[in-house]
Amino acid sequence: MTVQAKICGINTPDAMQAAIDGGASYVGLVFYPPSPRAVTGADARALAKMVPASVKKVGLFVDIDDDQLSNILKQVPLDILQLHGKETPDRVAALKTTTGLPVMKAIHIEASEDFSAIDQYSDIADQILFDAKAPKDMKNALPGGNAISFDWGLFANRPWQENWMLSGGLNTDNIADAARISGTRAVDVSSGVESAPGTKDTKLIAAFLETVLALP
Repeated sequence: MTVQAKICGINTPDAMQAAIDGGASYVGLVFYPPSPRAVTGADARALAKMVPASVKKVGLFVDIDDDQLSNILKQVPLDILQLHGKETPDRVAALKTTTGLPVMKAIHIEASEDFSAIDQYSDIADQILFDAKAPKDMKNALPGGNAISFDWGLFANRPWQENWMLSGGLNTDNIADAARISGTRAVDVSSGVESAPGTKDTKLIAAFLETVLALP
């Protein structure tokens, strides 16, 4: 079984095509205006039309309200909701019910005790994404895409469910070690395939996907 890859924060047709051509299993569209990777509903709709049925379209949201989410879903045919904010288990369950879509819930990790949050979400969320927790003194920190990683060794001897994804500071140079140490079978990258914040580099996307798909 190969390691699956998600290219997140896609905001141009060139980047979307590079992700599809490179073999990404997931493509991520960011609906969080403070992010340099954010897209409008109209832009996301055009990008989504490029995506074949074999690739899952993931919408990243941060504590979005019902009206805003409904408006986006009317424009963009998403396959998965990625919740990257402080959404409670009840909120996750409610969004699954109202939208009929599976939910990927992000849990931010810095130390081993942060993994305890999985107990609240593992029976509700369809997928868990582990991302690095931004340091408290980090300026202009985002809920994700901060180009920082956490200690992958924290996964040692933990009986995690199969349906989870690793994120946080991943790039072509460290992805092999990250997958080997953590044991993940799915990875998420954003800043690691950019030439500048919010600017995807098609060559970096291709190189990352080539490296991931060659992993044992």
